[in-house]
Amino acid sequence: MPGDFPDPSITKVGDTYWATATSSNWGPVFPLLKSTNLTDWDLVGHVFPNELPAWADYYFWAPEISQEGDKTYIYYTAHKKGGNLAVGIAVADNPAGPYRDLGPLVGQKDGSIDGFPMRDEKNELYLIWKEDGNSVNQPTPIWAQRLNEEHTALLGEKKELFRNTVPWEGNLVEGVSMIKRNEYFYAFYAGNGCCGHNCTYGIGVARAKSLLGPWEKYEKNPVLTKNEKWACPGHGTVFNRGNRWYMMHHAYDTRSFEFVGRQGVISEFKWTADGWPDFRNDGTVPTKAAPIVPRNLNDEFTTATLLPSWQWPVEERPTVAVRDGKLYVTARPQHSGAVLGQHTTTADYTATTTLLNPAKLPAGTVAGIAAHGDPENTLALTVGTGKLQLWQLEKGKQKNLSEVKLPAAAAAAITLRLQAQQGNLFRFSWSADGGKTWQSMPGATSPINGTYLPPWDRGVRAGILAKGPTTATVAFENFSIENELVTAQADGK
Repeated sequence: MPGDFPDPSITKVGDTYWATATSSNWGPVFPLLKSTNLTDWDLVGHVFPNELPAWADYYFWAPEISQEGDKTYIYYTAHKKGGNLAVGIAVADNPAGPYRDLGPLVGQKDGSIDGFPMRDEKNELYLIWKEDGNSVNQPTPIWAQRLNEEHTALLGEKKELFRNTVPWEGNLVEGVSMIKRNEYFYAFYAGNGCCGHNCTYGIGVARAKSLLGPWEKYEKNPVLTKNEKWACPGHGTVFNRGNRWYMMHHAYDTRSFEFVGRQGVISEFKWTADGWPDFRNDGTVPTKAAPIVPRNLNDEFTTATLLPSWQWPVEERPTVAVRDGKLYVTARPQHSGAVLGQHTTTADYTATTTLLNPAKLPAGTVAGIAAHGDPENTLALTVGTGKLQLWQLEKGKQKNLSEVKLPAAAAAAITLRLQAQQGNLFRFSWSADGGKTWQSMPGATSPINGTYLPPWDRGVRAGILAKGPTTATVAFENFSIENELVTAQADGK
């Protein structure tokens, strides 16, 4: 699943695989993707497409999709209003939704994350989760506790299964995915540092004959580690397809790292004679994937509503309308303004958009194209007050990099372009003739370093913005992303 899809989860319903992943502080919350072949994934919606769960405000992490009877459940993590991280559940009659939130189940003082459902040897339902001790320099116990069949409350007492105890795990174990095979329960889990250029993530496994233990960690852990193509594999779901076993997890492409984000990857494993998983490729992520089709986008705004791939800051949802082949965005005054973004999927890409009537933008309003990290970290080329401006917002502080007077030829429409190289180097240009000829901003002869853009747990989005008073509305005619695909090579071929 190319793009920023951390902590992916997968289940099969009928002949269709359904997947979801962390959306963190981008809305809409928790993408819903489907596939019949595990290679081509279609984004069909979101678990919470409109309203957020009433109890939560941000950090929407680690959704686990589970089909139980005729119901689909999403076990997920979110930040509780006025509290800490907690594990909640949502339910639907169909994996595509709509989902109804059942509220939070557990939220410990140090935070509770990474919920996973598992039935024990008596077929009793349990919730497995991690206590987020590493956030306060404490160990990270993995807990299990009975969950009622209505999925609305925990029962009895919680029991610790295991915690981070061996050197490779570093300061945490997390992201447990469980299966039952023959006489053993197996817990696949992630350890060490998940994110960023210096990540150290890997995957381990433990097993037990009873769900509540005792649990034995595999002496050959970690069972899945990095290679030249993929870094820091971790946090996913184990599944089988006939007699073949796989894990869908995330990993960084070493060419784009945190700028694209943690992408969805499937790794295959077999079972050893003594009943432990043995991942292929010498315990690393496959370097040669199935044929990848670049996820190019060309949105002419001809649909009745926004395409489901558009995202926005989860706490600052913009007011938009789509009609007559145009996208209308109501400006916002704070941060980067009203923001819409798209996943990037490769390190090298070009994004373009056409802004209509730039000479008639209301006073104090700017609009244009941008590379979005989060609301306080942006790199943008905008039009407003009769000029083009290239600027960056870093940690909430704006710095103007270049500006030029808006030419008369661009009064009715101006096309803006963003070009990314290696994920973090950006060039911006503009065109007054619909993209036939391009002009660079004065003084901007070398690419701008956007290394500062992505937060620790998210990739960069390419998109648009409109900043100004909420009485102002701006119109865009199109938006496109064209990827330059660098094909992975393996085995020297």
